[in-house]
Amino acid sequence: MALKVRVTGRAELTRNLKAIVPNALTYAAEANLKIAEEAADRIRDVAPRGATLEYAESLRGDFVKNNPGSLDFSKNPTKDKDAAGLFASYLWRWLEYGTAPHNTAKGGGTVKGRSAFHQGAGHMHPGTAAQPHIWPTWRSFQATANKMKRAAVSRAFREFNRK
Repeated sequence: MALKVRVTGRAELTRNLKAIVPNALTYAAEANLKIAEEAADRIRDVAPRGATLEYAESLRGDFVKNNPGSLDFSKNPTKDKDAAGLFASYLWRWLEYGTAPHNTAKGGGTVKGRSAFHQGAGHMHPGTAAQPHIWPTWRSFQATANKMKRAAVSRAFREFNRK
């Protein structure tokens, strides 16, 4: 007999999981935090280091609910109350993707369609090369993170079945 699975959405999945095994979401939340902290440690190890080490030390994993003022890089914030994420200095995007050469004048180097550089305002910044450290590290860790999350939920099921 074939097993049929229907994908229903996060809200219904959460509701059904809570009905079957109440502790599963608690174990999953603990796994989320552990995954975020381990990802932050791995990324911190390969992060670009300046003279102050300020950026590398700003990388940390934590629950999203503990960081209400942090900006999310997506337009759709999570509805998961137990979501965990990576938090870093605002410089992360410039370091990860690099910057193009540009004029430092107000407005990105242009004033009403004319180059501010030719008018004597600002100076040319040569740009910076990309130093990818977040996404390559996460991609290499993602399979392990998924295993950690599945193991946590499986542990909740095993404990529930023992009772």
